[in-house]
Amino acid sequence: MARRSSRSLISRYGADTAFMTFVALLMAFLYVPIWVLITFSFSSSRSLTWPIPGFTLDWYRKLFANADLQTAVWNSFYVATFATLLALMVGVAAAMALHRYDFPGKTLFRRLILLPITLPGIVTGISMLNMFSLFGFPLSLETVIFGHATALLGVVVTQVYARLQRLPRSLAEASGDLGATPLRTFLYVTLPNLRSAIIGAGLLSFVLSFDEIPVTFFLTGRDNTLPMYIYSTMRRGVTPEINAVGTLIVLASLVLIVISVVVTRDKRS
Repeated sequence: MARRSSRSLISRYGADTAFMTFVALLMAFLYVPIWVLITFSFSSSRSLTWPIPGFTLDWYRKLFANADLQTAVWNSFYVATFATLLALMVGVAAAMALHRYDFPGKTLFRRLILLPITLPGIVTGISMLNMFSLFGFPLSLETVIFGHATALLGVVVTQVYARLQRLPRSLAEASGDLGATPLRTFLYVTLPNLRSAIIGAGLLSFVLSFDEIPVTFFLTGRDNTLPMYIYSTMRRGVTPEINAVGTLIVLASLVLIVISVVVTRDKRS
């Protein structure tokens, strides 16, 4: 009996060790390149050689002196912010309509909303380019915003609709029975329960818009976003300035993650 128990413990320990080893290797595969990027952003050498000869902050100084790169970063934040806001406004309303109303063609409507996210970006970009050209709209950052919002609509609808499916209808009904208007019910009952889903969809949409290349390539005019700027400089290789930008973006992402955790955590008295 004792021998059988010992074998069971050894088997369980071996399985746990193998699983933890796999997780450690997977995390290393995901995060070691990020640490390499951060390390090279402080390298005193322009060439990406290892080990690095020394540490310096010159690349960050050159980054803040590079007007074209700063403009590209600002354009990316501008496009990602407004594309996310537009996708949230349309996506939340569409998810509410899908959840609350039954109408002819509802299933088809759901499929059509999810279609842009399932299509390759190059197809969405060419389609939007043809549409803007047909209606005579000049290509600009605004056309990029509409293109990104169209592609991100499926992300918002999917997450918000999934949360609405788990939300009891009795909450809205009870609010109506107590005399609340539909608007007050939405603001004080439905919206607080959707907060984490909306924030999650917004953060995911922002990240996807920020690094989008295919749609941006077809819809941008003279203005460059950060991914397009990096793509155009790849002929000269990855410079330490690009590594510095990547490091700052990683830092901003960590700040956003912390903010989202603080905002979405349960408030307990």
